[in-house]
Amino acid sequence: MRQGFVKVAAVTPDIRVADVEYNTKQICAALDEAAQERAKIVVFPELCVTGYTCGDLFAQDVLLQAAKTAIKKIAAYTEEKDMLAFVGTPLQVDGKLYNTAAAVNRGKIIGFTTKTFLPNYAEFYEMRQFAPGPEACRDILFDGESVLFGPQILFQARSMEQLIVAAEICEDVWSPIPPSIGAALEGATVIVNCSASDETIGKDVYRRELIQGQSARLIAGYIYANAGEGESTTDLVFGGHSIIAENGSILKEAKRFCNQAIYSEIDVQRVIRERRQNTTFRMRGERTLVRVPFDLNIEKTELTRRCSKYPFVPPNELLRANRCEEILTIQAMGLKKRLAHTHASSAVVGISGGLDSTLALIVTARAFDLLGLDKKNIHAVTMPCFGTTDRTYQNACKMSIQLGATLREVPIAEAVNVHFRDIGHDPEDHSVTYENAQARERTQVLMDIANGMGGMVIGTGDLSELALGWATYNGDHMSMYGVNASIPKTLVRYLVKHAADTTEDAALKEVLYDVLDTPVSPELLPPKDGDIAQKTEDLVGPYELHDFFLYYLLRFGYEPSKIYRLAKQTFAGEYDGETILKWLKTFCRRFFTQQFKRSCLPDGPKVGTVALSPRGDWRMPSDACMTVWMQDLEQIEE
Repeated sequence: MRQGFVKVAAVTPDIRVADVEYNTKQICAALDEAAQERAKIVVFPELCVTGYTCGDLFAQDVLLQAAKTAIKKIAAYTEEKDMLAFVGTPLQVDGKLYNTAAAVNRGKIIGFTTKTFLPNYAEFYEMRQFAPGPEACRDILFDGESVLFGPQILFQARSMEQLIVAAEICEDVWSPIPPSIGAALEGATVIVNCSASDETIGKDVYRRELIQGQSARLIAGYIYANAGEGESTTDLVFGGHSIIAENGSILKEAKRFCNQAIYSEIDVQRVIRERRQNTTFRMRGERTLVRVPFDLNIEKTELTRRCSKYPFVPPNELLRANRCEEILTIQAMGLKKRLAHTHASSAVVGISGGLDSTLALIVTARAFDLLGLDKKNIHAVTMPCFGTTDRTYQNACKMSIQLGATLREVPIAEAVNVHFRDIGHDPEDHSVTYENAQARERTQVLMDIANGMGGMVIGTGDLSELALGWATYNGDHMSMYGVNASIPKTLVRYLVKHAADTTEDAALKEVLYDVLDTPVSPELLPPKDGDIAQKTEDLVGPYELHDFFLYYLLRFGYEPSKIYRLAKQTFAGEYDGETILKWLKTFCRRFFTQQFKRSCLPDGPKVGTVALSPRGDWRMPSDACMTVWMQDLEQIEE
């Protein structure tokens, strides 16, 4: 439960219809397994103590008494177990029979949540046996003890106040206004569902989308435990299709027609952060639901859920291709509007032969096509200087020609040397002045060329560089429209690859693939034996790590130690903990110290959920202190 992760389980036990003693043994055995797996919230199917398909047997006192005895036994069985479990059971109260989920914790029954919506159509006829749950909660006597009974009870962990669990039962979530909506609006961060949903053709797809959508709508974790084999097949078949979801993502899904327990970890911190950020998620002004405390120990949760190494890049190849096409369109449409609005007759792109400028040129060409403009009015400017290699120079030239742009070469070495003489800088001193003088000279050239032809300078810098401040202030940091401003480096690579994969121009395809194989470099230091001497990732660290850090810092507001934990798991076998920690500290330091560059960024289109525009997603003071974040990292134990 540390860092917000809570291990949860959805269990479909083997049962026999109306064999309460057998079912109780199976439930207790499942509790043993869940305890070994260190699950903190365990959910069983609807009416699993007796079986959902008992029909008119629910009118038999002997069955109801057996169920009452069973639920007491199951509760007692949890006395030494560190968990909150929900078990479906029939419950007779004041002469009426109710379909309930019993919440048990540390040997006690701490509440009975009632089913609100009883299906009485098609294959369902629950109102024949059961009464709908009451409008409000009240205390009842159960085996001589006062226990809360009713809808929408909130169970809140004493040791982790943000962990608030509410239950609903099967049909409740299929209704127009599920009870879980009210529970979430009063603070429930995890919803459980004890269900008995039978299988018909295509119903699994609808069920999956329903649970996935409900978890997204409520910004919550959702644990759905479904009845399976063992229920009566007189008219129906139950497939045990259990699902664990979190804020619109399926974390784990059971195979159908196979009774099993599924486990995953719900990140309660992530849920809370998402709700904080979402201004349309409005909590109720006053509390109307009853809260019941329960006990859990705080301990480190072993993670089984996996993070993608490339959170900005879809893992599915087809989805990735569609996403790349959509992103390129968004970029091009943004530039199209700006060109049309300013009546710019041309565009100027500084071309280095690297990934970022390649993407910017591809986007510019698309924008010109959308506007019906002659791409000869795209001026691709290569500005060789001290660090330019023949490989990047040739790629820049070939690419510009194949895309139909006008290639222009402006060597800047002489101008930079004059500048060195003017400011008294020794050309042999390859310090930051040596490097930045070249970047600023290139920007000056581009701006002046654009002014001379009524054009616009298209920025090439990407999101990862902006996060790290890996840009020369008022050099490549500046442009008239930054088309790559919200594209992280790992995604830039896939966008260029998509352009290469889909072009019918063989020559362009070849040069784009070579650009993809070229090391990332600003090429500001002289080459060694004709090869690139300055590799960015040797200096600031691997971009795949930095993009991972960036995503979880900005998207979910995770503390650095939590990001470290996830990165160590995700990149196991590629980077050791010491290396990850080194570059995470670099990322945090640079992210804070370089905010002043982001505070005055040019306009550029947002394409994803993470962006750093000072006018949009990220408003941060340039002199904010990093102390708390660095202290969090210092607590990490290798």
